[in-house]
Amino acid sequence: MKHIWKKLLPLLTVPFLVLLDQLTKAAAGSRLKGQPDYPLLADILEFSYLENTGAAFSSFLGKQGFLITLTSLVMLFLLVKYVQIPEGKHYLPMHLSLLLIISGGIGNLIDRVANGYVIDFIYFVPIDFPKFNVADCYVTVGMALLCIVCFFYYKDDELDFLFSIKPKSGNR
Repeated sequence: MKHIWKKLLPLLTVPFLVLLDQLTKAAAGSRLKGQPDYPLLADILEFSYLENTGAAFSSFLGKQGFLITLTSLVMLFLLVKYVQIPEGKHYLPMHLSLLLIISGGIGNLIDRVANGYVIDFIYFVPIDFPKFNVADCYVTVGMALLCIVCFFYYKDDELDFLFSIKPKSGNR
């Protein structure tokens, strides 16, 4: 039973992160919708309301059914892989990266199901980057961390659990 709680307890951060994302989107909807862009840092960062019916970089515009199905399947897969991560401090970066990705995916999934679109409101002006939201930040940071630890921190044999169906028996 203790083993199960060690795996499930960190998952309690997911609802907190999702709530934070949803609160920021609600604030953006109530304060920015129909309003002019709000510069936070002149010519660098501004808040600007957008209802995005697509995915990253507005891909798959209007394909909500596909995006909902794909996101649900990916979140389910990542939850299974999260549970399979070996225990121990050594795998903390892996746990953290998946928790961030799962939280961001769920945050945007809630929007797609509830609204038929995702609220994006953060705009980085200097590079004319597409508008994004807090959930997108979670996914981006989580994916960057996952790539870094997979390529530079873990040895190949320490990642074998990612490619198996059963959890690794020799946990660290």
